[in-house]
Amino acid sequence: MLSIMALRSAFKSTSVVLRECGVLSRLKGTCASLQLKHGAFTSVTTGPSHSNNETALTGIGSFTIQSVRNYARVVRKKKPVMTSQLSDLPPTMLKMEYAAVPLAQTADDLVKRLLTLELASHSEMLKLKTEQLIAKVQRDEADRSSTEVKVAILTSKIRNYQEHLHKHTKDKANKRWMLMAIDRRKKLLKHLRVTRYDAFEHVCQQLGITYTFPPEYYRHATRRWLAKKALCIKVFKEVQKQKLEQRKKIKQTPPPTMAEPARTAATGTQ
Repeated sequence: MLSIMALRSAFKSTSVVLRECGVLSRLKGTCASLQLKHGAFTSVTTGPSHSNNETALTGIGSFTIQSVRNYARVVRKKKPVMTSQLSDLPPTMLKMEYAAVPLAQTADDLVKRLLTLELASHSEMLKLKTEQLIAKVQRDEADRSSTEVKVAILTSKIRNYQEHLHKHTKDKANKRWMLMAIDRRKKLLKHLRVTRYDAFEHVCQQLGITYTFPPEYYRHATRRWLAKKALCIKVFKEVQKQKLEQRKKIKQTPPPTMAEPARTAATGTQ
Protein backbone atom coordinates (compact mmCIF):
# COMPACT_ATOMS: atom_id res chain seq x y z
CA MET A 1 0.00 0.00 0.00
CA LEU A 2 2.81 2.36 0.83
CA SER A 3 4.46 1.73 -2.52
CA ILE A 4 1.19 2.41 -4.36
CA MET A 5 0.73 5.73 -2.54
CA ALA A 6 4.33 6.72 -3.29
CA LEU A 7 3.88 5.94 -6.99
CA ARG A 8 0.67 8.01 -7.14
CA SER A 9 2.36 11.02 -5.52
CA ALA A 10 5.31 10.72 -7.91
CA PHE A 11 3.00 10.58 -10.95
CA LYS A 12 1.10 13.64 -9.73
CA SER A 13 4.27 15.68 -9.19
CA THR A 14 5.64 14.78 -12.63
CA SER A 15 2.33 15.60 -14.37
CA VAL A 16 2.17 19.00 -12.66
CA VAL A 17 5.73 19.80 -13.72
CA LEU A 18 5.03 18.76 -17.32
CA ARG A 19 1.88 20.93 -17.49
CA GLU A 20 3.69 23.96 -16.14
CA CYS A 21 6.57 23.45 -18.55
CA GLY A 22 4.17 23.25 -21.50
CA VAL A 23 2.33 26.42 -20.55
CA LEU A 24 5.52 28.34 -19.84
CA SER A 25 7.05 27.26 -23.15
CA ARG A 26 4.07 28.79 -24.95
CA LEU A 27 4.40 32.05 -23.06
CA LYS A 28 8.15 32.29 -23.66
CA GLY A 29 9.13 35.45 -25.58
CA THR A 30 5.58 36.91 -25.56
CA CYS A 31 3.97 39.89 -23.77
CA ALA A 32 0.79 39.62 -21.82
CA SER A 33 -1.20 42.28 -20.03
CA LEU A 34 -2.72 41.21 -16.74
CA GLN A 35 -4.76 43.21 -14.26
CA LEU A 36 -3.34 43.83 -10.82
CA LYS A 37 -5.33 44.61 -7.73
CA HIS A 38 -3.49 47.86 -6.97
CA GLY A 39 -2.86 48.90 -10.59
CA ALA A 40 1.00 48.65 -10.40
CA PHE A 41 3.36 47.91 -13.30
CA THR A 42 5.71 44.92 -12.89
CA SER A 43 8.11 43.22 -15.25
CA VAL A 44 9.55 39.70 -14.95
CA THR A 45 12.61 38.63 -16.96
CA THR A 46 14.00 35.14 -16.86
CA GLY A 47 16.30 33.00 -18.87
CA PRO A 48 15.59 29.77 -20.76
CA SER A 49 13.30 27.16 -19.30
CA HIS A 50 14.74 24.38 -17.10
CA SER A 51 13.51 21.01 -16.09
CA ASN A 52 13.46 21.77 -12.38
CA ASN A 53 10.17 22.69 -10.75
CA GLU A 54 11.40 25.91 -9.15
CA THR A 55 13.00 27.23 -12.31
CA ALA A 56 9.92 26.30 -14.32
CA LEU A 57 7.68 28.38 -12.06
CA THR A 58 9.85 31.48 -12.56
CA GLY A 59 10.84 30.79 -16.14
CA ILE A 60 8.22 33.01 -17.72
CA GLY A 61 9.23 35.08 -20.74
CA SER A 62 9.72 38.85 -20.39
CA PHE A 63 6.40 40.69 -20.37
CA THR A 64 4.78 43.73 -18.69
CA ILE A 65 1.62 43.76 -16.63
CA GLN A 66 -0.47 46.87 -17.22
CA SER A 67 -3.40 48.24 -15.30
CA VAL A 68 -6.80 48.30 -16.96
CA ARG A 69 -8.04 51.76 -17.99
CA ASN A 70 -11.40 52.41 -16.43
CA TYR A 71 -13.04 55.13 -18.54
CA ALA A 72 -15.74 57.17 -16.86
CA ARG A 73 -19.20 56.92 -18.32
CA VAL A 74 -20.68 59.97 -19.97
CA VAL A 75 -23.28 61.53 -17.74
CA ARG A 76 -26.32 62.35 -19.83
CA LYS A 77 -27.99 65.58 -18.95
CA LYS A 78 -31.65 65.30 -18.19
CA LYS A 79 -33.89 67.25 -20.51
CA PRO A 80 -35.88 70.02 -18.85
CA VAL A 81 -39.51 69.19 -18.40
CA MET A 82 -41.62 71.03 -20.99
CA THR A 83 -45.11 72.07 -19.95
CA SER A 84 -47.73 71.04 -22.47
CA GLN A 85 -50.28 73.49 -23.83
CA LEU A 86 -52.95 70.89 -22.99
CA SER A 87 -52.09 70.83 -19.28
CA ASP A 88 -54.59 73.60 -18.45
CA LEU A 89 -57.51 71.55 -19.80
CA PRO A 90 -59.28 69.90 -16.81
CA PRO A 91 -60.28 66.24 -17.26
CA THR A 92 -63.88 67.04 -16.21
CA MET A 93 -64.41 69.33 -19.21
CA LEU A 94 -66.79 68.04 -21.86
CA LYS A 95 -65.64 67.37 -25.37
CA MET A 96 -66.25 69.96 -28.05
CA GLU A 97 -69.15 68.11 -29.71
CA TYR A 98 -70.95 67.45 -26.37
CA ALA A 99 -70.49 70.88 -24.78
CA ALA A 100 -73.89 72.14 -26.03
CA VAL A 101 -75.82 68.95 -25.10
CA PRO A 102 -77.81 69.46 -21.86
CA LEU A 103 -78.19 65.71 -21.19
CA ALA A 104 -74.41 65.37 -20.85
CA GLN A 105 -74.53 67.18 -17.51
CA THR A 106 -77.05 64.75 -15.97
CA ALA A 107 -75.55 61.51 -17.28
CA ASP A 108 -74.08 58.70 -15.20
CA ASP A 109 -70.48 58.70 -14.04
CA LEU A 110 -69.46 56.08 -16.56
CA VAL A 111 -71.08 57.99 -19.41
CA LYS A 112 -69.50 61.24 -18.21
CA ARG A 113 -66.06 59.66 -18.38
CA LEU A 114 -66.70 58.87 -22.04
CA LEU A 115 -68.01 62.36 -22.80
CA THR A 116 -65.32 64.30 -20.92
CA LEU A 117 -61.59 64.70 -21.58
CA GLU A 118 -60.65 62.01 -19.07
CA LEU A 119 -60.60 59.31 -21.76
CA ALA A 120 -60.19 61.62 -24.76
CA SER A 121 -57.43 61.23 -27.33
CA HIS A 122 -54.69 63.74 -28.01
CA SER A 123 -56.29 64.93 -31.26
CA GLU A 124 -59.60 65.65 -29.52
CA MET A 125 -57.85 67.66 -26.82
CA LEU A 126 -55.86 69.53 -29.46
CA LYS A 127 -59.04 70.48 -31.31
CA LEU A 128 -60.53 71.88 -28.11
CA LYS A 129 -57.36 73.87 -27.41
CA THR A 130 -57.38 75.27 -30.95
CA GLU A 131 -60.98 76.41 -30.51
CA GLN A 132 -60.03 78.17 -27.29
CA LEU A 133 -57.22 80.07 -29.04
CA ILE A 134 -59.52 81.00 -31.92
CA ALA A 135 -62.14 82.34 -29.50
CA LYS A 136 -59.56 84.75 -28.06
CA VAL A 137 -58.73 86.51 -31.33
CA GLN A 138 -61.66 86.05 -33.73
CA ARG A 139 -63.60 89.14 -34.79
CA ASP A 140 -67.05 87.58 -34.29
CA GLU A 141 -68.57 84.16 -33.65
CA ALA A 142 -68.81 83.32 -37.37
CA ASP A 143 -65.21 84.38 -38.15
CA ARG A 144 -63.24 81.36 -39.38
CA SER A 145 -61.04 82.73 -42.18
CA SER A 146 -59.52 86.00 -40.97
CA THR A 147 -55.78 86.51 -40.50
CA GLU A 148 -56.14 86.40 -36.72
CA VAL A 149 -57.86 83.00 -36.82
CA LYS A 150 -55.16 81.60 -39.16
CA VAL A 151 -52.46 82.79 -36.77
CA ALA A 152 -54.24 81.08 -33.84
CA ILE A 153 -54.51 77.77 -35.74
CA LEU A 154 -50.83 77.88 -36.71
CA THR A 155 -49.84 78.71 -33.13
CA SER A 156 -51.62 75.61 -31.84
CA LYS A 157 -49.89 73.44 -34.47
CA ILE A 158 -46.44 74.93 -33.78
CA ARG A 159 -46.69 74.28 -30.04
CA ASN A 160 -47.82 70.73 -30.69
CA TYR A 161 -44.81 70.18 -32.98
CA GLN A 162 -42.48 71.60 -30.33
CA GLU A 163 -43.79 69.23 -27.67
CA HIS A 164 -43.33 66.27 -30.02
CA LEU A 165 -39.77 67.30 -30.95
CA HIS A 166 -38.88 67.69 -27.28
CA LYS A 167 -39.52 63.96 -26.83
CA HIS A 168 -38.44 62.76 -30.29
CA THR A 169 -35.49 64.92 -31.35
CA LYS A 170 -34.68 62.92 -34.50
CA ASP A 171 -38.05 63.34 -36.17
CA LYS A 172 -36.90 65.35 -39.20
CA ALA A 173 -40.28 65.41 -40.93
CA ASN A 174 -41.96 66.92 -37.88
CA LYS A 175 -39.22 69.52 -37.63
CA ARG A 176 -39.71 70.47 -41.28
CA TRP A 177 -43.48 70.89 -40.78
CA MET A 178 -42.83 73.04 -37.72
CA LEU A 179 -40.45 75.34 -39.63
CA MET A 180 -42.93 75.66 -42.49
CA ALA A 181 -45.69 76.62 -40.04
CA ILE A 182 -43.41 79.18 -38.36
CA ASP A 183 -42.57 80.81 -41.71
CA ARG A 184 -46.26 80.93 -42.64
CA ARG A 185 -47.14 82.55 -39.31
CA LYS A 186 -44.34 85.12 -39.72
CA LYS A 187 -45.75 86.20 -43.07
CA LEU A 188 -49.26 86.54 -41.66
CA LEU A 189 -48.04 88.54 -38.65
CA LYS A 190 -45.98 90.81 -40.90
CA HIS A 191 -49.02 91.49 -43.10
CA LEU A 192 -51.21 92.08 -40.05
CA ARG A 193 -48.66 94.47 -38.55
CA VAL A 194 -48.60 96.58 -41.72
CA THR A 195 -52.36 96.67 -42.30
CA ARG A 196 -53.91 96.58 -38.78
CA TYR A 197 -51.39 97.28 -36.05
CA ASP A 198 -53.97 97.24 -33.23
CA ALA A 199 -55.10 93.75 -34.20
CA PHE A 200 -51.44 92.67 -34.43
CA GLU A 201 -50.76 93.77 -30.84
CA HIS A 202 -53.98 92.12 -29.64
CA VAL A 203 -53.09 88.79 -31.28
CA CYS A 204 -49.54 88.77 -29.89
CA GLN A 205 -50.81 89.58 -26.40
CA GLN A 206 -53.62 87.02 -26.33
CA LEU A 207 -51.65 84.16 -27.85
CA GLY A 208 -48.36 84.88 -26.06
CA ILE A 209 -46.33 85.37 -29.24
CA THR A 210 -42.99 87.21 -29.18
CA TYR A 211 -42.56 88.86 -32.58
CA THR A 212 -38.96 89.38 -33.73
CA PHE A 213 -38.33 91.84 -36.52
CA PRO A 214 -36.60 90.36 -39.58
CA PRO A 215 -33.35 92.02 -40.79
CA GLU A 216 -33.77 94.74 -43.35
CA TYR A 217 -31.21 93.28 -45.73
CA TYR A 218 -29.10 90.14 -45.58
CA ARG A 219 -26.99 88.46 -48.21
CA HIS A 220 -24.35 85.76 -48.38
CA ALA A 221 -21.00 87.59 -48.49
CA THR A 222 -19.02 86.13 -51.42
CA ARG A 223 -15.65 87.40 -52.71
CA ARG A 224 -17.21 88.84 -55.82
CA TRP A 225 -19.88 90.65 -53.82
CA LEU A 226 -17.30 92.08 -51.39
CA ALA A 227 -15.09 93.32 -54.25
CA LYS A 228 -18.06 94.92 -55.99
CA LYS A 229 -19.16 96.60 -52.77
CA ALA A 230 -15.65 97.99 -52.15
CA LEU A 231 -15.55 99.38 -55.71
CA CYS A 232 -18.96 101.02 -55.31
CA ILE A 233 -17.87 102.67 -52.05
CA LYS A 234 -14.68 103.95 -53.70
CA VAL A 235 -16.61 105.41 -56.67
CA PHE A 236 -19.12 107.05 -54.31
CA LYS A 237 -16.34 108.75 -52.35
CA GLU A 238 -14.69 110.06 -55.54
CA VAL A 239 -18.00 111.51 -56.73
CA GLN A 240 -18.50 113.21 -53.37
CA LYS A 241 -15.02 114.76 -53.60
CA GLN A 242 -15.74 116.17 -57.09
CA LYS A 243 -19.02 117.68 -55.94
CA LEU A 244 -17.29 119.25 -52.95
CA GLU A 245 -14.63 120.85 -55.22
CA GLN A 246 -17.32 122.26 -57.51
CA ARG A 247 -19.09 123.81 -54.53
CA LYS A 248 -15.84 125.42 -53.38
CA LYS A 249 -15.25 126.94 -56.84
CA ILE A 250 -18.75 128.37 -56.89
CA LYS A 251 -18.22 129.94 -53.48
CA GLN A 252 -14.84 131.45 -54.50
CA THR A 253 -16.16 133.25 -57.63
CA PRO A 254 -17.15 136.87 -56.73
CA PRO A 255 -20.82 137.78 -57.10
CA PRO A 256 -21.75 140.32 -59.90
CA THR A 257 -21.80 144.05 -58.84
CA MET A 258 -24.75 146.42 -59.19
CA ALA A 259 -22.90 148.84 -61.57
CA GLU A 260 -22.62 146.35 -64.39
CA PRO A 261 -26.37 146.01 -65.04
CA ALA A 262 -26.72 149.84 -64.99
CA ARG A 263 -24.05 150.21 -67.65
CA THR A 264 -25.64 147.61 -69.83
CA ALA A 265 -29.01 149.37 -69.53
CA ALA A 266 -27.42 152.72 -70.51
CA THR A 267 -25.73 151.25 -73.57
CA GLY A 268 -29.03 149.66 -74.57
CA THR A 269 -30.90 153.06 -74.49
CA GLN A 270 -28.23 154.84 -76.60
